[in-house]
Amino acid sequence: MSVLEEYSGPQRCFDSQTRGSRTVWRDHTAFLKVPPSHRLTALPLLTVRPILPHGFSPVPAKLTNSTPFRSMGLGPVLPLTSLENVLFLLFSVLLATAIVFLNASVFASILLNRSLREENRCMYMLSTCLSDVCSGVSYYYCGVLDVRDSYDSPTRTFYIAPTFLGLSYMAILAAQADRYHAVAAPFTYAQRMTRGRTLAVVSAYWFYAFVIVAVNNLVTVGVAKSVTSIGTFVSNIFTVVIMIGLNVRLFFIAKYQLEREPPSAERETKRASIYLIVVVAVCFLIAWLPIFLHVIVCNFTGATCYTFRNEGTDPLRVLPRLNAVLTPFLYIRGCAALRHTLLTRVWRASCRARGVNPVGGQKSIVPSGQAVFMVSKT
Repeated sequence: MSVLEEYSGPQRCFDSQTRGSRTVWRDHTAFLKVPPSHRLTALPLLTVRPILPHGFSPVPAKLTNSTPFRSMGLGPVLPLTSLENVLFLLFSVLLATAIVFLNASVFASILLNRSLREENRCMYMLSTCLSDVCSGVSYYYCGVLDVRDSYDSPTRTFYIAPTFLGLSYMAILAAQADRYHAVAAPFTYAQRMTRGRTLAVVSAYWFYAFVIVAVNNLVTVGVAKSVTSIGTFVSNIFTVVIMIGLNVRLFFIAKYQLEREPPSAERETKRASIYLIVVVAVCFLIAWLPIFLHVIVCNFTGATCYTFRNEGTDPLRVLPRLNAVLTPFLYIRGCAALRHTLLTRVWRASCRARGVNPVGGQKSIVPSGQAVFMVSKT
């Protein structure tokens, strides 16, 4: 049985039928215009389409990038169809947890230690830890779920998650410049770089980063891509060159100053800190250079930069997250005062349960940001 009904005005007539569990309708408009004696040969004019709720177009809507991602069915980073995929999911969860836990622990330790809060280098450490904590929290979404964090993706983070990684990088670069100034001109540095000016530098690049986020979300996707591609291309080249140059220059200045000092335990401590600088710088460049070079090459050639299934399976985007775990570990390893506060005040329960005897609270010479050599107390 068919029911003849009008749809979208009296000039269009449709035939609604139920076929099993599916309701279909046929367009009779062209059919009814044919004379009755010729309607039998006009049956091919009937068009079968699925019936839709009232108010929707009978033509299926094209899926666009603005389609809400709740309809996309967000799932895990990889289908849980094999043991390897399950292990990779667990790795992503553990990586995000380690980033949050270690950086939050270092952040709390610096806040609880007054002597550390008075040092300029620790302001950059606080900034790095805070941005890495936010990066770790965002990785529960970007790295654990099936997310493509690109401009036109319905599952994007509106440029917020990549900004936290960028803030860590800016903090490291600013800390290197700060320490280079302290090594090259310690007396001038002590007069110019007060704690207030250091906090102003930290606040400036945080403000700049979120201004860029606001601009990218207010303009069109095409304009945002153009601005970001040019800015990223230029900034990556200059910052990598500056970072490598600062580390090399910092190493030779520190080494020259050590040769002028007589042999002592303090000299050996400084020498160990120089080796730590080299290790930290090399680890940082190993983690960040691949994605820098990839972005530079794809922007220069006009190729697509996002070539992997999602954020969590892209090794170029996983490496900076691994560096976010390595950074607080090196802070703890290189600074005795930080390690003492962490073990006795932040991890006190765990410390007592294992019978750990923390090292005394003396200060050590340690990199600030990622490559720092302390010549004088600042």
